[in-house]
This record gives sequence, structure tokens and C-alpha cells, in this order.
Amino acid sequence: MSQDMITYLLLGLVFGAVVLGVLAVAPMFGRKVDMAKRLGMPGAAGAAAGGGAPTLRSDTSNNLWARLVTEVESRGISLHDDKAAVLQERLTLAGYNQPYAVRAFVLIRTTLTLIFPALTYSFLIATGSTMVGTKFYLVVLGSALLGLYLPNVIVSGRADRRMTEILNGFPDALDLMLVCVEAGLGIDACFARVGEEIVNLHPRLAELFAGVSLELRAGRPRADALKNMARKSGVQEIQSFATLVIQSDKLGASIGQALKVYAAEMREGRRMRAEEKAHRLPVLLSVPMVVFLLPVVVGSLGLPAAIQISNSQFGE
Repeated sequence: MSQDMITYLLLGLVFGAVVLGVLAVAPMFGRKVDMAKRLGMPGAAGAAAGGGAPTLRSDTSNNLWARLVTEVESRGISLHDDKAAVLQERLTLAGYNQPYAVRAFVLIRTTLTLIFPALTYSFLIATGSTMVGTKFYLVVLGSALLGLYLPNVIVSGRADRRMTEILNGFPDALDLMLVCVEAGLGIDACFARVGEEIVNLHPRLAELFAGVSLELRAGRPRADALKNMARKSGVQEIQSFATLVIQSDKLGASIGQALKVYAAEMREGRRMRAEEKAHRLPVLLSVPMVVFLLPVVVGSLGLPAAIQISNSQFGE
């Protein structure tokens, strides 16, 4: 087989893998959650056929990722990971709660580990590079390691952004919960009502509240539902909130008073975080100023003297 045929074969393989990856990633990672449906708002689309409220059970049989994972495993290829529990926890923090998330992640990681070396090899052939020996193997190995660790970096970054969004929106949700409690609503009804109100403003937090509301409707104890919400959020403040509500419920204390104090602390904490970022700006701005402005200033001050010295030396 000639070198041109190998090149065309590799390019076709890479093109097919990229198309498959785009078609598969779009439904899973770009899917928008219908909070109105999950919270059971009146008139929400996609309710049960009999007009009942939505249930906790979701149909994933028509999802492309679910079909792809099932098809791969039916071929005898195992997508099991030895650290599935830890991986599931990381994916949950990033917002991937699907039952097939771990297996899909393993499939993506394995595919990228194979595709990136093929892409690198195709690029080297297309550019006519003469890279041989140890250098060639190091480049291919580096591309394989990039494909292996890139999904972990993406998941970690998404988890950090999600936790930041939840933390920033939690004080607003606490204020709304306080209003609902003082108006006479129970703590269980507060999650559904507040989640309905913050769907557009804080969708990540609304999704957590929707999960709590649905679990409570399904009959799960309040303590378990709150602990599950805290675990999915990964935010220390929400874990403290769950503990606060559970302890207030057990001791018979006023939840409204506890929410009032905790909401004030959360608002103060958000203000302090904003002030901390503001105080860090001068330090962060000093780096680009030194890198970009200092050379210009030094050049502007030293260039005339350099020209005069040059003229005096060459003029003689």
C-alpha cells in the first residue's frame, strides 16, 4: 500500500470520527434542561400522556449517546472504568447526571487517545515533515497523552464554572426562600416555587431545586433529598444550608429565623468575595503593565540617548 493511500485512509478515518463525535456530543453536552417541565409548572410541555406531573424517571433510550454506548458494548468492547465511582462523582459535579455518563466519558477518552495520534501523523505527512526516530515517537506519544487527559481538563473546568454559578446565585435563592417561608409556604413547597422563579436567572441552581422537589414528591425523606442536593452541587455553602435545615427540622427550631440569619451571611460572603476580586485587580494589572508598558517606556527614554551616542561615534 502506497503512502498516499495510507494518508487518504487516515484522513477518512479522522473525518468519520470527528463527524461521529460532533453528532454524539451535541445531544449530551448541549442539551437544555426544561426546568418548567421538571418543576411541574402548569402547561409545561412534555408532561405525562394522562396530564399528570412529570416523574423522576427520564427516558434516555432515544438519546444518541445512549444508543452509541449500547452499540459499542454490544460489540464486546467494555467501557467499564475501575474508578467508576470517583468518575461518576466528578461528572455529577460538572452537571452530567445521565446514567450512561461514565461509559460515554470512557468512550470519548479512548476515542480521542486514538484519534489525536492519527491526526498528528496525518499532519506530519501532509506537511512533508522529516521527523523520525525518538522525536517522532515523542510527538505521537504527546498527542496520545493530550487525548487521554483533555476530557478530564474539560470536565474539571466545567465543574468549577458550575460551582461558581451555583455559589453566586445561592444568596438570591435564599432571599426568595425566606420570602416564601414568611408568606406561609412549607420548606418543601419553597424548593419548587423558588426553582420556578430562578429558572432564567440561575438555571444551574434551579436544576438542583427541581431535583429536590421531585425527590420530595417521590417520597424521599427531606434529609436525604437535601444531602443529595449538597452532594451534586459540590458547594460548601449549600452543604451548610442542608445541615442547617436538617438540624432545624430535628430540633423544632424556626426555619424562617434560621434562613434569615443564613441569608444575611451569604449576602455578606458574596460582597466580601466581590471586594476580594476588586482588591486583586491592581496586582493582576501590574503584570501586563510590566510586560507591555515598561519596555515601551524604557525604549522611549533610552532611544534618544542611543541615537546621540551612535551619531557621536560614527560622526568621528
